[in-house]
Amino acid sequence: MSPAQARRLAIVAQGLGRTRRLAKPDRRHLRQVLRHTGLLQIDSVNVLARAHYLPPFSRLGGYPVGALDQMAWDRELFEYWGHEASLLPVETQPLLRWRMAQAERGIGIWRGIARLAQQHADYVEWVYGEVAARGPISAGEVVEDEKQERRSDKWGWNWSDAKTALEYLHWAGRIATASRRNFERLYDLPERVLPPDVLAVPTPDEAAAHRELILIATRCHGIGTASDLGDYFRIGIKPAQRAVATLVEDGRLVPVAVAGWRQPAYLLPDTTIPARVGGRALLAPFDPLVWERDRVERLFGFRYRIEIYVPKHKRQHGYYVLPFLLRDRLVARVDLKADRAARRLLVPAAWQEAGAPGDTAEELAAELRDLAGWLGLDDVVVGERGDLAAALQRSVAR
Repeated sequence: MSPAQARRLAIVAQGLGRTRRLAKPDRRHLRQVLRHTGLLQIDSVNVLARAHYLPPFSRLGGYPVGALDQMAWDRELFEYWGHEASLLPVETQPLLRWRMAQAERGIGIWRGIARLAQQHADYVEWVYGEVAARGPISAGEVVEDEKQERRSDKWGWNWSDAKTALEYLHWAGRIATASRRNFERLYDLPERVLPPDVLAVPTPDEAAAHRELILIATRCHGIGTASDLGDYFRIGIKPAQRAVATLVEDGRLVPVAVAGWRQPAYLLPDTTIPARVGGRALLAPFDPLVWERDRVERLFGFRYRIEIYVPKHKRQHGYYVLPFLLRDRLVARVDLKADRAARRLLVPAAWQEAGAPGDTAEELAAELRDLAGWLGLDDVVVGERGDLAAALQRSVAR
Protein backbone atom coordinates (compact mmCIF):
# COMPACT_ATOMS: atom_id res chain seq x y z
CA MET A 1 0.00 0.00 0.00
CA SER A 2 1.24 3.49 -0.78
CA PRO A 3 1.38 6.21 1.88
CA ALA A 4 -1.31 8.11 -0.03
CA GLN A 5 -3.64 5.10 0.14
CA ALA A 6 -2.98 4.69 3.87
CA ARG A 7 -3.63 8.40 4.38
CA ARG A 8 -6.97 8.33 2.57
CA LEU A 9 -8.00 5.23 4.47
CA ALA A 10 -7.23 6.89 7.81
CA ILE A 11 -9.14 10.04 6.91
CA VAL A 12 -12.27 8.17 5.82
CA ALA A 13 -12.15 5.90 8.87
CA GLN A 14 -12.26 8.99 11.07
CA GLY A 15 -15.32 10.37 9.29
CA LEU A 16 -13.40 13.22 7.67
CA GLY A 17 -13.47 12.14 4.05
CA ARG A 18 -16.30 14.24 2.64
CA THR A 19 -17.64 17.77 2.57
CA ARG A 20 -20.04 18.58 5.39
CA ARG A 21 -23.55 19.17 4.08
CA LEU A 22 -25.71 18.78 7.19
CA ALA A 23 -28.10 21.65 7.82
CA LYS A 24 -29.02 20.62 11.36
CA PRO A 25 -26.77 17.96 12.88
CA ASP A 26 -28.45 16.18 15.77
CA ARG A 27 -27.93 13.32 18.19
CA ARG A 28 -28.12 10.71 15.41
CA HIS A 29 -25.17 12.34 13.68
CA LEU A 30 -23.22 12.50 16.95
CA ARG A 31 -23.65 8.74 17.25
CA GLN A 32 -22.08 8.42 13.80
CA VAL A 33 -19.15 10.55 14.97
CA LEU A 34 -18.65 8.20 17.93
CA ARG A 35 -18.75 5.27 15.52
CA HIS A 36 -15.80 6.85 13.71
CA THR A 37 -13.85 8.00 16.76
CA GLY A 38 -14.72 5.40 19.42
CA LEU A 39 -14.32 8.04 22.13
CA LEU A 40 -13.90 11.76 22.71
CA GLN A 41 -10.90 12.82 24.75
CA ILE A 42 -11.56 15.30 27.56
CA ASP A 43 -9.17 18.08 28.50
CA SER A 44 -9.53 21.08 30.80
CA VAL A 45 -8.02 23.65 28.40
CA ASN A 46 -10.78 25.99 27.23
CA VAL A 47 -8.90 28.61 25.25
CA LEU A 48 -11.03 27.77 22.19
CA ALA A 49 -13.61 25.17 23.30
CA ARG A 50 -13.47 22.07 25.49
CA ALA A 51 -11.53 19.32 23.75
CA HIS A 52 -14.41 16.83 23.53
CA TYR A 53 -16.63 19.35 21.74
CA LEU A 54 -14.21 19.97 18.85
CA PRO A 55 -14.00 16.59 17.04
CA PRO A 56 -17.78 16.53 16.39
CA PHE A 57 -17.55 20.03 14.92
CA SER A 58 -14.70 18.91 12.66
CA ARG A 59 -16.92 16.14 11.29
CA LEU A 60 -20.39 17.71 11.39
CA GLY A 61 -20.00 21.47 11.41
CA GLY A 62 -22.13 23.59 13.71
CA TYR A 63 -23.89 21.01 15.87
CA PRO A 64 -25.74 21.72 19.16
CA VAL A 65 -23.32 21.16 22.04
CA GLY A 66 -26.24 20.45 24.35
CA ALA A 67 -26.98 17.27 22.40
CA LEU A 68 -23.54 15.90 23.27
CA ASP A 69 -23.97 16.92 26.90
CA GLN A 70 -27.25 15.01 27.00
CA MET A 71 -25.59 11.91 25.58
CA ALA A 72 -22.84 12.23 28.16
CA TRP A 73 -25.08 12.42 31.19
CA ASP A 74 -28.17 10.37 30.32
CA ARG A 75 -26.46 6.96 30.12
CA GLU A 76 -25.50 6.85 26.45
CA LEU A 77 -21.87 7.79 27.12
CA PHE A 78 -19.73 7.38 30.21
CA GLU A 79 -16.54 9.00 31.41
CA TYR A 80 -13.43 6.92 32.01
CA TRP A 81 -9.79 6.48 31.04
CA GLY A 82 -9.92 5.44 27.38
CA HIS A 83 -7.11 7.11 25.45
CA GLU A 84 -6.78 9.59 28.28
CA ALA A 85 -9.79 10.89 30.23
CA SER A 86 -12.54 10.30 27.70
CA LEU A 87 -16.23 10.07 26.95
CA LEU A 88 -16.98 6.61 25.57
CA PRO A 89 -20.10 4.68 24.50
CA VAL A 90 -21.44 2.81 27.52
CA GLU A 91 -21.12 -0.46 25.58
CA THR A 92 -17.34 -0.10 25.91
CA GLN A 93 -17.44 -0.21 29.73
CA PRO A 94 -17.08 -4.01 30.09
CA LEU A 95 -14.00 -3.90 27.86
CA LEU A 96 -12.27 -1.55 30.30
CA ARG A 97 -12.95 -3.44 33.51
CA TRP A 98 -9.47 -4.98 33.34
CA ARG A 99 -8.11 -1.43 33.73
CA MET A 100 -10.39 -0.87 36.70
CA ALA A 101 -9.20 -4.10 38.32
CA GLN A 102 -5.56 -3.07 37.81
CA ALA A 103 -6.25 0.38 39.21
CA GLU A 104 -7.82 -1.09 42.34
CA ARG A 105 -4.50 -2.89 42.91
CA GLY A 106 -2.59 0.35 42.34
CA ILE A 107 -1.36 -0.67 38.87
CA GLY A 108 -1.39 1.74 35.93
CA ILE A 109 -2.42 4.79 37.96
CA TRP A 110 -0.58 7.87 39.17
CA ARG A 111 1.74 7.18 42.08
CA GLY A 112 0.21 9.75 44.41
CA ILE A 113 -3.21 8.22 44.00
CA ALA A 114 -1.90 4.70 44.56
CA ARG A 115 0.04 5.86 47.62
CA LEU A 116 -2.98 7.41 49.30
CA ALA A 117 -5.11 4.32 48.58
CA GLN A 118 -2.44 2.05 50.07
CA GLN A 119 -1.59 4.16 53.11
CA HIS A 120 -5.08 5.41 53.97
CA ALA A 121 -7.46 2.66 52.91
CA ASP A 122 -9.82 3.52 55.78
CA TYR A 123 -10.11 7.08 54.53
CA VAL A 124 -10.80 5.91 50.96
CA GLU A 125 -13.61 3.72 52.28
CA TRP A 126 -15.03 6.67 54.20
CA VAL A 127 -15.06 8.74 50.98
CA TYR A 128 -16.75 5.86 49.17
CA GLY A 129 -19.40 5.84 51.87
CA GLU A 130 -19.99 9.56 51.36
CA VAL A 131 -20.59 8.99 47.65
CA ALA A 132 -22.92 6.11 48.37
CA ALA A 133 -24.91 8.19 50.85
CA ARG A 134 -24.85 11.60 49.18
CA GLY A 135 -24.06 11.17 45.47
CA PRO A 136 -23.94 12.81 43.02
CA ILE A 137 -21.29 14.76 44.92
CA SER A 138 -18.22 16.82 44.05
CA ALA A 139 -14.81 16.62 45.67
CA GLY A 140 -15.43 19.98 47.30
CA GLU A 141 -18.56 18.65 48.96
CA VAL A 142 -16.74 15.72 50.57
CA VAL A 143 -15.60 17.06 53.92
CA GLU A 144 -14.27 15.15 56.92
CA ASP A 145 -13.23 18.15 58.99
CA GLU A 146 -10.43 17.14 61.36
CA LYS A 147 -9.40 13.93 59.57
CA GLN A 148 -9.20 15.83 56.28
CA GLU A 149 -7.10 18.57 57.84
CA ARG A 150 -4.62 16.16 59.39
CA ARG A 151 -3.66 14.91 55.92
CA SER A 152 -2.91 18.19 54.17
CA ASP A 153 -0.30 16.68 51.81
CA LYS A 154 -1.73 17.41 48.36
CA TRP A 155 -0.09 14.33 46.78
CA GLY A 156 1.54 16.31 43.99
CA TRP A 157 -1.41 17.84 42.07
CA ASN A 158 -2.64 20.48 44.50
CA TRP A 159 -5.56 18.11 45.13
CA SER A 160 -7.29 17.60 48.45
CA ASP A 161 -7.21 14.15 50.02
CA ALA A 162 -10.89 13.80 49.14
CA LYS A 163 -10.24 14.53 45.46
CA THR A 164 -7.35 12.06 45.41
CA ALA A 165 -9.47 9.35 47.03
CA LEU A 166 -12.32 10.02 44.61
CA GLU A 167 -9.99 9.73 41.64
CA TYR A 168 -8.72 6.41 42.94
CA LEU A 169 -12.26 5.10 43.34
CA HIS A 170 -13.18 6.42 39.91
CA TRP A 171 -10.15 4.79 38.27
CA ALA A 172 -10.98 1.53 40.06
CA GLY A 173 -14.54 1.67 38.72
CA ARG A 174 -16.09 1.73 42.17
CA ILE A 175 -17.65 5.12 41.48
CA ALA A 176 -18.52 6.86 38.21
CA THR A 177 -18.95 10.37 36.84
CA ALA A 178 -22.63 11.28 37.05
CA SER A 179 -22.17 14.69 35.40
CA ARG A 180 -20.02 17.79 35.55
CA ARG A 181 -20.72 21.19 37.08
CA ASN A 182 -18.56 23.96 35.58
CA PHE A 183 -16.30 21.12 34.43
CA GLU A 184 -15.99 19.75 37.98
CA ARG A 185 -16.83 16.06 38.23
CA LEU A 186 -19.84 14.93 40.22
CA TYR A 187 -19.37 11.36 41.45
CA ASP A 188 -21.94 8.67 42.11
CA LEU A 189 -22.17 4.89 42.28
CA PRO A 190 -21.97 3.03 38.94
CA GLU A 191 -25.39 1.45 39.47
CA ARG A 192 -26.89 4.95 39.59
CA VAL A 193 -25.01 6.11 36.48
CA LEU A 194 -24.61 3.19 34.06
CA PRO A 195 -27.48 1.27 32.43
CA PRO A 196 -28.35 -2.01 34.19
CA ASP A 197 -27.90 -4.02 30.99
CA VAL A 198 -24.30 -2.76 30.68
CA LEU A 199 -23.51 -3.61 34.30
CA ALA A 200 -24.99 -7.08 33.73
CA VAL A 201 -22.60 -7.89 30.86
CA PRO A 202 -20.10 -10.57 31.99
CA THR A 203 -16.58 -9.25 32.40
CA PRO A 204 -14.34 -10.55 29.59
CA ASP A 205 -10.87 -11.72 30.45
CA GLU A 206 -8.14 -9.18 29.89
CA ALA A 207 -6.77 -10.70 26.67
CA ALA A 208 -10.25 -10.89 25.10
CA ALA A 209 -10.95 -7.27 26.08
CA HIS A 210 -7.65 -6.20 24.51
CA ARG A 211 -8.61 -7.90 21.25
CA GLU A 212 -11.98 -6.17 21.10
CA LEU A 213 -10.42 -2.80 21.88
CA ILE A 214 -7.83 -3.37 19.14
CA LEU A 215 -10.65 -4.08 16.68
CA ILE A 216 -12.40 -0.84 17.65
CA ALA A 217 -9.12 1.02 17.27
CA THR A 218 -8.61 -0.51 13.81
CA ARG A 219 -12.11 0.49 12.73
CA CYS A 220 -11.48 4.05 13.89
CA HIS A 221 -7.89 4.34 12.64
CA GLY A 222 -8.53 2.54 9.35
CA ILE A 223 -4.93 1.37 9.36
CA GLY A 224 -2.17 1.30 11.94
CA THR A 225 0.79 -0.54 13.37
CA ALA A 226 0.40 -2.63 16.52
CA SER A 227 1.78 0.35 18.44
CA ASP A 228 -0.74 2.74 16.84
CA LEU A 229 -3.65 0.43 17.57
CA GLY A 230 -2.57 -0.27 21.13
CA ASP A 231 -2.13 3.43 21.84
CA TYR A 232 -5.75 4.16 20.93
CA PHE A 233 -6.94 2.76 24.27
CA ARG A 234 -3.56 2.92 25.98
CA ILE A 235 -2.92 -0.82 25.85
CA GLY A 236 0.76 -1.60 26.43
CA ILE A 237 2.82 -2.57 23.40
CA LYS A 238 3.34 -6.22 24.46
CA PRO A 239 -0.38 -6.90 25.12
CA ALA A 240 -1.23 -5.06 21.90
CA GLN A 241 1.20 -7.18 19.90
CA ARG A 242 -0.26 -10.36 21.39
CA ALA A 243 -3.80 -9.21 20.61
CA VAL A 244 -2.87 -8.30 17.03
CA ALA A 245 -1.14 -11.65 16.47
CA THR A 246 -4.22 -13.55 17.65
CA LEU A 247 -6.55 -11.42 15.55
CA VAL A 248 -4.40 -12.00 12.45
CA GLU A 249 -4.37 -15.74 13.14
CA ASP A 250 -8.17 -15.69 13.49
CA GLY A 251 -8.57 -13.74 10.25
CA ARG A 252 -10.03 -10.70 12.00
CA LEU A 253 -7.11 -8.45 11.04
CA VAL A 254 -5.12 -8.36 7.81
CA PRO A 255 -1.42 -7.39 7.78
CA VAL A 256 -0.28 -4.99 5.09
CA ALA A 257 3.00 -3.28 4.22
CA VAL A 258 2.92 0.49 3.76
CA ALA A 259 5.78 1.90 1.71
CA GLY A 260 8.19 3.76 3.98
CA TRP A 261 6.82 2.33 7.25
CA ARG A 262 9.31 0.30 9.25
CA GLN A 263 6.64 -1.76 11.01
CA PRO A 264 3.82 -3.81 9.45
CA ALA A 265 0.36 -2.26 9.48
CA TYR A 266 -3.03 -3.88 9.97
CA LEU A 267 -6.56 -3.30 8.74
CA LEU A 268 -9.94 -4.99 8.90
CA PRO A 269 -10.80 -7.65 6.29
CA ASP A 270 -12.65 -6.42 3.19
CA THR A 271 -11.49 -2.85 3.77
CA THR A 272 -12.04 -0.64 0.72
CA ILE A 273 -9.32 1.90 0.02
CA PRO A 274 -10.93 5.16 -1.18
CA ALA A 275 -9.70 6.53 -4.49
CA ARG A 276 -10.08 10.12 -3.30
CA VAL A 277 -11.30 12.15 -0.35
CA GLY A 278 -12.79 15.63 -0.07
CA GLY A 279 -13.68 18.06 2.63
CA ARG A 280 -11.83 20.19 5.12
CA ALA A 281 -11.51 20.33 8.89
CA LEU A 282 -9.65 22.02 11.69
CA LEU A 283 -8.39 19.33 14.07
CA ALA A 284 -8.09 19.82 17.82
CA PRO A 285 -4.79 18.76 19.42
CA PHE A 286 -6.70 15.84 20.99
CA ASP A 287 -8.45 14.71 17.81
CA PRO A 288 -7.89 10.97 17.19
CA LEU A 289 -6.53 11.62 13.71
CA VAL A 290 -3.57 13.57 15.09
CA TRP A 291 -3.10 12.59 18.75
CA GLU A 292 -0.41 9.98 18.00
CA ARG A 293 2.32 12.29 16.72
CA ASP A 294 4.58 9.61 15.17
CA ARG A 295 1.67 8.24 13.16
CA VAL A 296 0.84 11.75 11.93
CA GLU A 297 4.38 12.09 10.62
CA ARG A 298 4.16 8.73 8.86
CA LEU A 299 0.77 9.48 7.32
CA PHE A 300 1.11 13.15 6.47
CA GLY A 301 4.77 14.10 6.76
CA PHE A 302 3.52 16.62 9.33
CA ARG A 303 5.45 17.23 12.55
CA TYR A 304 3.01 18.30 15.24
CA ARG A 305 3.64 19.10 18.90
CA ILE A 306 1.31 20.82 21.35
CA GLU A 307 3.08 23.79 22.91
CA ILE A 308 0.75 24.68 25.78
CA TYR A 309 3.42 23.83 28.35
CA VAL A 310 6.29 25.36 26.39
CA PRO A 311 7.45 28.81 27.62
CA LYS A 312 6.03 31.50 25.36
CA HIS A 313 9.39 32.64 24.01
CA LYS A 314 10.21 29.07 22.96
CA ARG A 315 6.98 28.30 21.11
CA GLN A 316 7.39 27.71 17.40
CA HIS A 317 3.80 27.95 16.21
CA GLY A 318 1.69 29.12 19.15
CA TYR A 319 -0.21 28.17 22.31
CA TYR A 320 -3.24 26.24 20.99
CA VAL A 321 -2.47 25.22 17.44
CA LEU A 322 -4.88 23.25 15.23
CA PRO A 323 -3.77 21.46 12.05
CA PHE A 324 -5.91 22.16 8.98
CA LEU A 325 -6.94 19.14 6.90
CA LEU A 326 -7.78 19.94 3.28
CA ARG A 327 -8.82 16.94 1.18
CA ASP A 328 -6.08 14.36 1.87
CA ARG A 329 -3.33 16.54 3.34
CA LEU A 330 -2.56 18.57 6.44
CA VAL A 331 -1.79 21.83 4.67
CA ALA A 332 -1.62 24.43 7.43
CA ARG A 333 -1.78 25.09 11.15
CA VAL A 334 -3.34 28.00 13.05
CA ASP A 335 -3.04 29.27 16.60
CA LEU A 336 -6.59 29.97 17.81
CA LYS A 337 -8.26 31.67 20.74
CA ALA A 338 -11.89 32.52 21.42
CA ASP A 339 -12.18 36.08 22.73
CA ARG A 340 -15.64 35.62 24.16
CA ALA A 341 -15.90 39.06 25.74
CA ALA A 342 -15.30 40.81 22.40
CA ARG A 343 -17.05 38.01 20.42
CA ARG A 344 -14.02 37.46 18.20
CA LEU A 345 -12.15 34.39 17.00
CA LEU A 346 -8.49 35.35 17.23
CA VAL A 347 -5.87 33.83 14.94
CA PRO A 348 -2.55 35.01 16.42
CA ALA A 349 -0.55 32.96 13.89
CA ALA A 350 -1.12 31.01 10.69
CA TRP A 351 1.41 28.77 8.95
CA GLN A 352 1.25 26.78 5.72
CA GLU A 353 3.04 23.54 4.91
CA ALA A 354 5.45 23.22 2.02
CA GLY A 355 3.55 22.57 -1.18
CA ALA A 356 0.19 23.65 0.25
CA PRO A 357 -2.39 24.05 -2.55
CA GLY A 358 -3.33 27.46 -3.87
CA ASP A 359 -6.78 27.45 -2.25
CA THR A 360 -5.44 26.86 1.28
CA ALA A 361 -6.06 30.39 2.58
CA GLU A 362 -9.52 30.60 1.02
CA GLU A 363 -10.63 27.23 2.38
CA LEU A 364 -9.13 27.92 5.80
CA ALA A 365 -10.90 31.28 5.96
CA ALA A 366 -14.22 29.58 5.24
CA GLU A 367 -13.54 27.00 7.96
CA LEU A 368 -12.66 29.72 10.47
CA ARG A 369 -15.89 31.56 9.70
CA ASP A 370 -17.84 28.34 10.27
CA LEU A 371 -16.01 27.77 13.55
CA ALA A 372 -16.65 31.33 14.73
CA GLY A 373 -20.35 31.01 13.95
CA TRP A 374 -20.60 27.75 15.90
CA LEU A 375 -18.85 29.36 18.89
CA GLY A 376 -21.22 32.34 18.78
CA LEU A 377 -18.47 34.77 17.74
CA ASP A 378 -19.03 37.59 15.28
CA ASP A 379 -15.62 38.18 13.73
CA VAL A 380 -12.43 36.40 12.72
CA VAL A 381 -9.31 38.47 13.43
CA VAL A 382 -6.04 37.26 11.91
CA GLY A 383 -2.73 38.40 13.38
CA GLU A 384 0.56 39.05 11.64
CA ARG A 385 2.58 36.02 12.66
CA GLY A 386 3.24 33.14 10.27
CA ASP A 387 3.87 32.71 6.55
CA LEU A 388 0.15 32.21 5.82
CA ALA A 389 -1.07 35.19 7.85
CA ALA A 390 -1.14 37.79 5.07
CA ALA A 391 -2.99 35.57 2.59
CA LEU A 392 -5.40 34.47 5.31
CA GLN A 393 -6.10 38.09 6.25
CA ARG A 394 -7.07 38.83 2.66
CA SER A 395 -9.28 35.75 2.40
CA VAL A 396 -11.07 36.49 5.67
CA ALA A 397 -11.71 40.08 4.56
CA ARG A 398 -13.44 39.00 1.35
